[in-house]
Amino acid sequence: MIHADFFPDNVFFRDGKFAAAIDFYFACDDLLAYDLAIGLNAWCFEADGTFNVTSAKAFVAGYEQRRPLSADERAALPILAWGAAMRFFLTRLHDWGATPEGALVKRKDPMEYERKLAVHRAAQAGGGLLLFGEAR
Repeated sequence: MIHADFFPDNVFFRDGKFAAAIDFYFACDDLLAYDLAIGLNAWCFEADGTFNVTSAKAFVAGYEQRRPLSADERAALPILAWGAAMRFFLTRLHDWGATPEGALVKRKDPMEYERKLAVHRAAQAGGGLLLFGEAR
């Protein structure tokens, strides 16, 4: 089982340490590395849309303190992150027009994830750079 929506607004910290996660609406049975890819997209991009490789390496290192990635999972992270970015772009785009007036749900800008998709496209087109900046 994965959380599948591991965004900063769904996580609480106490004294600088993880304390709790909420919003299990999208929890499902899927690849554990896909959950990591969702987190990389949510936590490792700067406000200007650039991918923070240093943050991504730290994020993965923290993940691997609990559960090491296999070589196949590590190799799949770029495409999993691209797919996760596409998922959130499309769902946010849908919600942008489908959320009724007065709903308690806050619409989120789909273009944030279009910009993340552009980063993933550029990385794939630019000679096969991995998500972490190392050459294949």
